[in-house]
Amino acid sequence: QISRETTIVTTPLHQLSQWLQLTNAKTAACVREMVKNGAVDELKKCFGARMEFGTAGLRAAMGPGVSRMNDLTIIQTTQGFCRYLEQCFADLKERGVVIGFDAREHTASGGSSKRFASLAAAVLISRGVPAYLFSAFTPTPYVPFTVSHLGLCAGIMVTASHNPKQDNGYKVYWENGAQIIPPHDKGIAAAIEENLEPWPESWDTNTASKSPLLKDPYQDIHREYLQSIQQHCFHREVNKCSEVKIVHTSVHGVGHVFVQAAFKAFDLRPPYAVKEQEDPDPEFPTVEYPNPEEGAGVLNLSFALADREGATVVFANDPDADRLAVAEKQPSGEWRVFSGNELGALLGWWSFQCWKQQQGENKASVKDVYMLASTVSSKILRAIGLKEGFHFEETLTGFKWMGNRAKQLLDQGKTVLFAFEEAIGYMCSPAVLDKDGVSAAAIAGELVSYLATKNTSLSQQLKAVYDEYGYHLTKNSYFICHDQNTIKQLFERLRNYEGEESYPKECQGFAITAVRDLTTGYDSNQPDSKAILPTSKSSQMITFTFANGGVATMRTSGTEPKIKYYTELCAAPGNRCVFVFCPDSSDMLR
Repeated sequence: QISRETTIVTTPLHQLSQWLQLTNAKTAACVREMVKNGAVDELKKCFGARMEFGTAGLRAAMGPGVSRMNDLTIIQTTQGFCRYLEQCFADLKERGVVIGFDAREHTASGGSSKRFASLAAAVLISRGVPAYLFSAFTPTPYVPFTVSHLGLCAGIMVTASHNPKQDNGYKVYWENGAQIIPPHDKGIAAAIEENLEPWPESWDTNTASKSPLLKDPYQDIHREYLQSIQQHCFHREVNKCSEVKIVHTSVHGVGHVFVQAAFKAFDLRPPYAVKEQEDPDPEFPTVEYPNPEEGAGVLNLSFALADREGATVVFANDPDADRLAVAEKQPSGEWRVFSGNELGALLGWWSFQCWKQQQGENKASVKDVYMLASTVSSKILRAIGLKEGFHFEETLTGFKWMGNRAKQLLDQGKTVLFAFEEAIGYMCSPAVLDKDGVSAAAIAGELVSYLATKNTSLSQQLKAVYDEYGYHLTKNSYFICHDQNTIKQLFERLRNYEGEESYPKECQGFAITAVRDLTTGYDSNQPDSKAILPTSKSSQMITFTFANGGVATMRTSGTEPKIKYYTELCAAPGNRCVFVFCPDSSDMLR
C-alpha cells in the first residue's frame, strides 16, 4: 500500500520498514494506523524531512518519523552528539555528560522525557562515557549547574519548556556550562547524519541501568545548588520576619519542589502553592498553553488563591522552571502582570543594590561589573549602568549568547551580576549560565520582602527606577505564521521596500534613522555598513531605529511558528511625560 503511493514521502520504503522494526511498539502502531487510514498528509509530515539540529538543539512534536521526537531520533541524535564529543574531548570517558529531563509524556507514541533521557544515557554508556542521569525530573537550570559544578564535558536536557503538551525537546550545553553556539551546532548535526544506524547497545537501557558508568547526581546537586544560590541572599533577617504572602504556581511543571526549597534556603515564608497545578502533569489540564509569559489567562487560578489567602504577589514558573513571571495586586484590586522587561528592570536594579551593599566603600571595583541583555530586550540596564558606572552589553537573542559571553567575562576576572531577556528569562547567579526561574524566584521573594519593610510595592519601586534612570516603555507581541514562504516574503519586502536593497525610511510619519539586518549582516550605523553582532542567514531579524528614540525589531522564533516584534521608547531621567506607543497590527504586516 505504501509503495503504490509514490508521493507519500521522500523516505524510501525500506527506511519506513526499518522504523517499524526499530522503534517501540506504540510508535510503530501509530505508523500502521496512519497507513491503514490512508493518512498521506500526516505520513508526509512525519517522514518527509528530518528535524534540523541547531543551537537550540531539537524541538518538535512527539510521535513517529524523522521529523518527530521518539526513541529512534533520540538515539540517532545522541549517537551523533557522542561522536562529536569524542572528537572534541580526549578525556570524555573520564569526565562524562549530565542528562536531565522534565515530566513530559506522549501516551499514544510511548514517548516521554524520562524514556528519552534513559536512551541517551544508554548511548553514552555504550561508548564508555559516564552518564550523570538524574533519577527524577529536575528544572532545566540544574543541568548547566551540574556541568559547571562537576567539570563535565557536556549536558543534555530533555524538555520542551513552555511549548504545547505534544512537544518535546533536546537541549545541549557545552563544557563551559552555557548552551552551544556555532560552530558546534553544525558539527553535531553533521555527526548525527553520519551515525543514523542505531548501535546495538543504544537500545539496552536495562544493561545501562546496571552499569557503574551510570551515576545519579540528584541529591548532591540539589544540595549544592541550594547552597550556591544562598550567596545571593543578603537580607536573611528581613526574610525571617517577613509577613508578605506570595502565591507560586509551577503550571503543571517541575518547579514546585525546587521553588519551595529555594524559599527555605533564603529563610523566606513558604509560598502558597496552587494545588491544581502543583504536581507535574503532561496533559496541562488547567491551561490552554503552559506558558506564563501569556499573562493573566495562565494565572487565573493563582489570582483566585491569592485573593482567598490575602496574598499580594504571584510567582509563576514555566514547566521546566527556567523562566519566572510575577504579578502584583494593585490598590484598585486589579492584578498587574509585569512584563519581562519590567521584571528585568527590577531584578537588575536589585542586583546592583545588593552588590553595592556588599562592596561598601570599594567603589573602584564597579569598573569590572557587567550586566547583559539580549538585543530585543529593554535597554534599562544600559541607562542604569551609565549612571552607576558598570558596563552593559547586548547580545543576540537567546541565553546561549548571554551565557557564553558571561563565561568569557568571568574568565577575564569580571563580575557578571545579572542578565535577562524580555521573554521572562533571568540569570541572577553566575553559578548557572542560563536563565533560571528557581533562583530568580528566591531572589525576587527577598526583594518583595525587603520592599515591604519600606512600605513599597514592586509597582512603586519600578516607577522609582524609571524616575531615576529614565522611562523605558515597551510593547512586544507576535503573530502566528506556519508558512515559511509568507515569512520570507514579509522580510524580503522590508529589504526591498522602494526598490532593490532599500529599507523603509519612515513608518506612520516617524522617520527611520538606522537599520540593522542581522540576517544579511547590514548595519547602517557602522562605517562599513557591517553589523557587529553575529549574523545568521537561517533566521530573520531586522531592527529599525527612529528619530524620536524609538526602536522596533521584527524577528522569527527559533522554536515556535511565530513572527515576533519588539518596540521600545526611552526617555531621559526626569522626563515624566509618559505615553504608550501601540502599533496597529495591520500596519506591522502591511
